[in-house]
Amino acid sequence: MRLMLVIALALTACSPRAPEGRIIVVVSANVEWRAIKPLFADTAPGTTPYGETLSVEVGPRRDPVLFIHGGWGKISAAGSAQYVIDRWHPELIVNLGTCGGFAGAIERFATVLAERTLVYDIVERMGDAKEAIDAYATTIDLGWLGAGTPTPVVRTTLVSADQDLDPAQLAHLRDDYKAVAGDWESGAIAYVAQRNATRVLILRGVTDLVGDAGGEAYGKEQVYVDGSKRVMTDLVAALPAWLAHSSARH
Repeated sequence: MRLMLVIALALTACSPRAPEGRIIVVVSANVEWRAIKPLFADTAPGTTPYGETLSVEVGPRRDPVLFIHGGWGKISAAGSAQYVIDRWHPELIVNLGTCGGFAGAIERFATVLAERTLVYDIVERMGDAKEAIDAYATTIDLGWLGAGTPTPVVRTTLVSADQDLDPAQLAHLRDDYKAVAGDWESGAIAYVAQRNATRVLILRGVTDLVGDAGGEAYGKEQVYVDGSKRVMTDLVAALPAWLAHSSARH
């Protein structure tokens, strides 16, 4: 009996708490998660099947927020988003992360606010590929934000695939989808959130640029790592302003 009590207490201590107001921040890539952990060095991490969690208070209002490491790629992104919704029923999911920018279309370290997402690496050989891609495209309801934003952003379509941006595909993505940046996970997160009628806010910073001749970080991963530290630090610093803006609108 005593052993069972000790185990139960240990599991309770490691289990992430649902924050008041149920604001959950999903951070996808391993590099992104490693970039934010030092910002909350005094916080003991919890766990979920997808990775670590950090239950913290942010900003002068001390807003309670649960940070979740959701995992990289569309599979982990979709699974962890559904897990978050089923377990905590959040009022708002915020996805903070990184993206690659199209050289000449967006500046490095700009912040993208995703208005629409789509998954472009769907290959359909028996039917219409466009129809399949359109089926997973998500127009994100941002009406609750109003016309203004608390920090400067680029409102745009964010394209996702389980691959880094291919220079050979930039013209297609730019011309057909009006995209200026791409990532791995936002399309899956937005899709799952919409299917569950859950508000979602996707903010991603441009760590590196990709042009027709190649990418700044391709073959030089440290460029991405260093860029991620700056982007994630800036996004976490801006989070209290976005939460205050959100609550002021409701």
